[in-house]
Amino acid sequence: MTELHGILDRYLDINLRQIVLSGAKNKEGAAKVRIRPVMIKEKLQFQCTKTVGPKEFHENHGKTETITLTEGWMEMDFKQLQLESEKGTVSVLVSKKGKLTIKEKQNKQISAEEVCGNLEVRKQELSHNRKKRYILEEGKPVGFLIDLGVMTREGKIVRARYDKFRQINRFLEFIEDILPRLAKDREVTILDFGCGKSYLTFAMYYYLHELKEYDVRIIGLDLKEDVIENCGRLSRKYGFEKLKFYQGDIASYEGVEKVDMVVTLHACDTATDFALAKAVNWGASVILSVPCCQHELNKQIANEVLEPVFSYGVLKERIAALMTDGLRAQMLESVGYDTQILEFIDMEHTPKNLLIRAVYTGKKKDNEKKLRKCLDEFGLQPTLEELLLKGGIGE
Repeated sequence: MTELHGILDRYLDINLRQIVLSGAKNKEGAAKVRIRPVMIKEKLQFQCTKTVGPKEFHENHGKTETITLTEGWMEMDFKQLQLESEKGTVSVLVSKKGKLTIKEKQNKQISAEEVCGNLEVRKQELSHNRKKRYILEEGKPVGFLIDLGVMTREGKIVRARYDKFRQINRFLEFIEDILPRLAKDREVTILDFGCGKSYLTFAMYYYLHELKEYDVRIIGLDLKEDVIENCGRLSRKYGFEKLKFYQGDIASYEGVEKVDMVVTLHACDTATDFALAKAVNWGASVILSVPCCQHELNKQIANEVLEPVFSYGVLKERIAALMTDGLRAQMLESVGYDTQILEFIDMEHTPKNLLIRAVYTGKKKDNEKKLRKCLDEFGLQPTLEELLLKGGIGE
């Protein structure tokens, strides 16, 4: 960890934007740690935010302690580190044998006069009582957010659309976490099934192509012709040459042979299963899915012991929905994906707020017997089992 120590020692200062540790080795611990500088009583500290399940825990530490903690996390708990600073960027990957691969890109050095001129501004930015920093910031007009009614032409967030603004930024945080999985030396293909009005699709393209300078091609797919026509018009208006929208069905779409990432947000019932199976079949490195309307297992689920609980329809529905997503995650694990279920923000027209994030590792989980026992115990025959496991996709 000597090389990592040197990197952290150089970059942990007032110029740091953030450090994100991801790729948790232990599913029982923190899923992610985010580190950012803060000014507390004129003293530079580093706020470490741990995401554990749906909760976040904050601690502030000095530089030396933050370096020690980060080294320990990378040694024991996480596989990836992404650092962003005014000085440059650093990515760190840890192999199964503990070997570090570090890639550093330094920015052009600024003069001492510029450093002094920017210091007070930076201190104010890091003030502990400052507003939350979003990836897409308030006060900076963004064309598609204006046209979609989220932002005014002056960059102010429309009060009635603030939840949508928060949702977009939360989604981009999930994208930010998986950036090390996306190639920068070639075109990256992303499929967005059931894109709808495409708030998040436009945000994804803007963030990856305009802000992060990825060579990205994004395809949005939806059944509604008028929605697709409007999205296509806006894409052309902004000059987003590699953001295309097509009318089509998830199950039958054959427009590509291989993709890098598949996004499926609020696809109803088994449409999510078809999207997940498609993603696996295409060899997608990353899958982001917010399921909706899990009716299939609600019609099937039965258990003698839980029958008194299942007699209440609303409880049965919720249990079936949780079972559906838990089983989906386990089935993705069985074909080589490291899978997490994370808390999202409620979609505009549904209270569903769980996101399945799956990153391909190739390490297949030996969970067939446990899965089979669970399915048999509750009398379940999920579509994804037929599509993914019995069909041999991912073999």
